[in-house]
Amino acid sequence: MNKFAKWLIGGLIFCCICIIGCSSMDDTDSKVLSIELLRTSQSWNEVDLPDYPEGKPELVAVKYIIPPGKKLGWHHHEAMNHGVLVQGELTINSQDGKTKVLCAGDVVVEMVDAIHHGENNGTEPVVLYMFYLSQKGMTLTVQHPEIPLK
Repeated sequence: MNKFAKWLIGGLIFCCICIIGCSSMDDTDSKVLSIELLRTSQSWNEVDLPDYPEGKPELVAVKYIIPPGKKLGWHHHEAMNHGVLVQGELTINSQDGKTKVLCAGDVVVEMVDAIHHGENNGTEPVVLYMFYLSQKGMTLTVQHPEIPLK
């Protein structure tokens, strides 16, 4: 190996060391963080989720805005879904009397094929992002108007 090749290789190694050194000195505020918010196979009422449906999935994302004082009617979901409450406070009530109160930043896994309803008892609108694992033609929410709200 001639002198020029040794100098070139040495220079490349020096540059690589400088680049690696500089990249490891980045400010920690500029790094991407990955924070797992939830990992579960149960809904919020501690019931096991059903198996995945067979067939091609259809992923659906929905943003809900629920005004203060508003009660959603009794309903159930055919598709598994989970979401993040980004604003407000939401109370979820199951037909069997269980209750869950969500605050901004909370993650929820909804009940599947179980009747429940939500209500905003707070003073600001609830903003809730829900993500459904559905299939083409599957109804996301089945209303039960025959069940009166209290």
